[in-house]
Amino acid sequence: MALPTLDQIIFPEQANHNFSRILGDLKRANLSISNRLNSICHDAAFVNDVADALKLPLVANERCGSWYIDPARKAASAYFKSTDGHTGQWKFSTRRLNLQLLELIGEHDGCIIVDSTRRGKRMPDALSKTVPTWCAVLNRALFPSESAALTPPPPPPPHDHDALSTPPDAVSPSEASQMTALLPSFVSSLLSLRLDLAPLRQKLAKPLRPVWITPPPGDGGGNGYDSPTEANLLAVAVEEVEEVRRAGFHPVVCCTASRRVAGAGTEMVAGGYIQGAGDDTENWARGLTAGVFWRWRAELLAATEGDLPGLIAELVEREERETEGEGKDGGVREVVEVEGRGVVFVGRLGARVEEEEGACVVRLVPEVTDREGWVKGERCLEVGIGKGKGASRVLRDALPKICEFVLAYLRRPEVGEDDGAPRKVVVLCESGKDLSVGIALAGYCWCFDDEGRVRLGDGEVSFNKAAIRVRLGHIVTAYPEANPNRATLQSVNSFLMDWRK
Repeated sequence: MALPTLDQIIFPEQANHNFSRILGDLKRANLSISNRLNSICHDAAFVNDVADALKLPLVANERCGSWYIDPARKAASAYFKSTDGHTGQWKFSTRRLNLQLLELIGEHDGCIIVDSTRRGKRMPDALSKTVPTWCAVLNRALFPSESAALTPPPPPPPHDHDALSTPPDAVSPSEASQMTALLPSFVSSLLSLRLDLAPLRQKLAKPLRPVWITPPPGDGGGNGYDSPTEANLLAVAVEEVEEVRRAGFHPVVCCTASRRVAGAGTEMVAGGYIQGAGDDTENWARGLTAGVFWRWRAELLAATEGDLPGLIAELVEREERETEGEGKDGGVREVVEVEGRGVVFVGRLGARVEEEEGACVVRLVPEVTDREGWVKGERCLEVGIGKGKGASRVLRDALPKICEFVLAYLRRPEVGEDDGAPRKVVVLCESGKDLSVGIALAGYCWCFDDEGRVRLGDGEVSFNKAAIRVRLGHIVTAYPEANPNRATLQSVNSFLMDWRK
């Protein structure tokens, strides 16, 4: 009797289920927390080598970039979104201007922006397209050429500062051309914010030009990159940076921390190495942050996979206690002025605010409370707004009461300038960067006219998105760490543009 061929063999259904389960278990095992933390350390070593070779300060493109930079070497943070570089969705964000980088770039003649991306891509769109767009827009705004006044302008020469520079192995000529066509509208969006560009221009000696560096091939898994290959790569990067300087530009080095891993399941053949291990932390980190990881790195790397969840919970809880008591997490513990006239400030809950000095304080606490109990005094409002996206939705209904409370404070005669008492409105939230910024924006629009005077009349006032965007631009310029989420800004826009309340 002839033996059956493979296509004649019928596997029981249970066997197929077990096979799928086994593959799933293997994938989850290779994407373990310990593999992620070891991969992050592996990639952070490459980032350090780049910084040592180029002798430039490191900037983390949040949130992912901070995982790959030792806090002792982190010079600044930036917010360049990959979605602003997605094909067909190119955008210059007026919400995240990143203007705080200009002084750093001018002082050090360049910087290194660090980010990573998940499996399959060589570099994130934030570095290949969003940062180049930012450089080109700022160059056109801060270093306008005579040709920019002509209609239509002639095509720029290859090294003209008006040109968009993109990595040819990541951005096709067709896509680069489409992006270039949008640059005039992006510049108009920036100019519409009516920012004072002269101080920004003084921070730079010359225009900006991006340079890209990605890790060389290697075996991953903690065994390091191929040293001769990395040495050659860094030597080329040093020469490219110097060439950019000789051409009359500040180099903005876009450093991808993780090497490319192509195809599913490749972690098993790469010794557990995970590309972009610091991404999507909400799915694996169990509350662990980059700051906590770097502070307790030795303990975390020495722990077994089974012990890691408990250790992480213990470290996160310890960090939260210290944050509440001493403010050691590097966040905003003091209040920060956000509107340019020394009146509106934001900060984190727990910041030291002296209400007896006459400040009006609005605290946004993470527990939902009855609005009847929000008023705690003539100058103190404690709003139980909740947490997360739910808080952003509650914000819309809370804004009328908050803004009227602040406006009543600002209109009080004893708070006026005549008696020498300073006006000061302080808004505090958990992060000091999201909800408090939204309240500050709403109050900035609601309580002040275009000249910055307290609104005295009770007549109808109208706002549109353009006017709100201008004032948001002032806030993020004064406070670059401000990072209000989309839901928060939608609530502010809805309140300010709906006068049927």
